[in-house]
Amino acid sequence: MNIAREDVTEQSIIIRPPSYVERLDVHALFPARQPLEVELGSGDGSFFVQWAAINPATNFVGVERLLGRLRKIERKSRRLALANVRALRLEAGYFAGYLLPPESVSAFHIYFPDPWPKRKHRAHRLVNEQFAEVLRAALRVEGTVYLRTDDIDYFDQMKRVFGSNDNFASTLTPERLANVLTDFERGFNAEGVRTNHAAFRRIK
Repeated sequence: MNIAREDVTEQSIIIRPPSYVERLDVHALFPARQPLEVELGSGDGSFFVQWAAINPATNFVGVERLLGRLRKIERKSRRLALANVRALRLEAGYFAGYLLPPESVSAFHIYFPDPWPKRKHRAHRLVNEQFAEVLRAALRVEGTVYLRTDDIDYFDQMKRVFGSNDNFASTLTPERLANVLTDFERGFNAEGVRTNHAAFRRIK
């Protein structure tokens, strides 16, 4: 499959799918066929690139809407000569729901999504019952959704959404994963703001 590039250089890790209405051949994005993890809302890649560097036997796709942030991910990935990283500019829910093949993902990372704190805006939150089903379809059995937020109300909603879904079981975030921080998280922690962690494993 020919992958179109967002950048003119051959080395660009920023990709544009050949179709926005057909499932993506995720294995064709990488030089090696390996388990796949996806970060939805990668920001500037402060977590994403660190975690990919620690796990060279896993492939990673980062999804972000802002091209400037994607270019930061690309620069960081090039600096570390990472071959297991790809990124694309797209809305996270659409990518997970319409481009990922069924049972293709080993883990999703969703860290500090917009909490939409005003009650009248909460319908815009990414994590809801429908989204949990989208992730279930894309996850392999035993695949895991890892969540982080500083917003306690949103955290309670996340736990409620996945906890009420019979296809998921609560599990622990491994310490080695929890120790890889986003830039947002470092700032929050420095100010004494707690990070709330949750993880849910697909069981059927």
